[in-house]
Amino acid sequence: MATYAIGDLQGCRVEFEALLEKIDFAAEDQLWLLGDLINRGADSLGTLRYVRAISDQCRIVLGNHDLHFLAIFYGGHRPSRSDTFDELLQAEDVAELAAWLCQQRLYYEDRSLGYAMTHAGVPHLWKLKKTRALAKEVEKAFRGEHGAVSRETFFAQLYGNEPDLWDDSLQGMPRLRTITNYLTRMRLVDRDGRLDFEHKGALTEAPPGWRPWFERLDVARLPLKLLFGHWASLDGVTGDDRIIALDTGCVWGRKLTALCLETGVLTQVDAL
Repeated sequence: MATYAIGDLQGCRVEFEALLEKIDFAAEDQLWLLGDLINRGADSLGTLRYVRAISDQCRIVLGNHDLHFLAIFYGGHRPSRSDTFDELLQAEDVAELAAWLCQQRLYYEDRSLGYAMTHAGVPHLWKLKKTRALAKEVEKAFRGEHGAVSRETFFAQLYGNEPDLWDDSLQGMPRLRTITNYLTRMRLVDRDGRLDFEHKGALTEAPPGWRPWFERLDVARLPLKLLFGHWASLDGVTGDDRIIALDTGCVWGRKLTALCLETGVLTQVDAL
């Protein structure tokens, strides 16, 4: 049995199937999928159906594009011009697929393997135990189990850049929105942990005073290796072998990447 972590699929179903064939993915193997299963690529519907069909073998965290689809479906938001959700939104099984997505996570770890994953990362403000607990708060909301915030309210009010800094006293939607933004949208942070939502490019172009979230972590005290996607411009490079970036820009014409967690071997296929 082998465990493979794969970066952002973003609707690239053909490349996903080619990568599974290249790693000789078998019935006893497992996949860790790092979010952004859909959007921007050519086949969001086919990708989602394919992943759901093998979901017994998958551990999945949601990304900002997955949540964007759910915000359209449950929260009444409109698709943007760059979205590739039309076929998915018109599919006869869209409600089933949306409900299945809502059963996924924002954070997952396996201490026996020595890895944890989120879509965008973990801020230096939180230990992994706290990250797990905060992620569960949001998961309860989009599963309709929160109590104070309904699924529809969560997705209707999800969008926004405020608050841009964590505070333990936050409550309600500001609290849930901030947790979600750290786990699914984070790239650069300042010393205090404030989020920058503008910069998406290379680290050499980062504005003064802002650094990638992983450079502010105390990696020496990190109990698990961290896997994340979301930041295609990094092209898999963080400079630290305990912080592993797996979004290698398939949807932008580059590559789709799988990491075998047991061996550390990377396998890639080119975008078509």
